This record gives sequence, C-alpha cells and structure tokens, in this order.
Amino acid sequence: MDKDTGFQGYEPEGVKTFQPQKKPTGKALTPEQKEQNSLISSIRIVIEHIIAGSKRCRIVKELFRNTKEQYDDLVMEIACALHNFRVYCRQS
Repeated sequence: MDKDTGFQGYEPEGVKTFQPQKKPTGKALTPEQKEQNSLISSIRIVIEHIIAGSKRCRIVKELFRNTKEQYDDLVMEIACALHNFRVYCRQS
C-alpha cells in the first residue's frame, strides 16, 4: 500500500506500506532510492487516475447529505462500478 505524507505514522496492522524517500538536505538520493521512488510514483499515478475517474460522478466529490445507514458506501460502490464500466467500454 502506498502512503501519502498526510498519513505519516499510520501503519495499519497486516499491511505493508511504502512511502517515497525525501532527498536529504545537502545530499543526493542513491540510485536505488531514486528507482524505488520512481516505482512508487508509477503505481500511485494509476491509483490517482482511478480515484479521479470515480469522482466524475458529482455525488462522490461533493458533500453527501443523505443520512440513511450505508448509503454513502453504496454511492461510492456505484460510482466505482460506473468508472469500471467506462473503462471496459473504452477497451472493447
């Protein structure tokens, strides 16, 4: 699982997280660290595009005011299903 700096220190149990290495002050990153950062970045950009694709449904990105139990999860599931359907139709 990739981790953003906003979640620094959060380590869910049973999940291995990866965070890019920052360049030390006055020093350079090693080639191994640069390669690892590049790998993490290439995975993360795919995830960011998926999140943006699901946010095409306006209900997902704005304040959800429905107070019924489990509706927020259902709305997110439907938005993700619509995104997957769009991707599937594009590939066909």
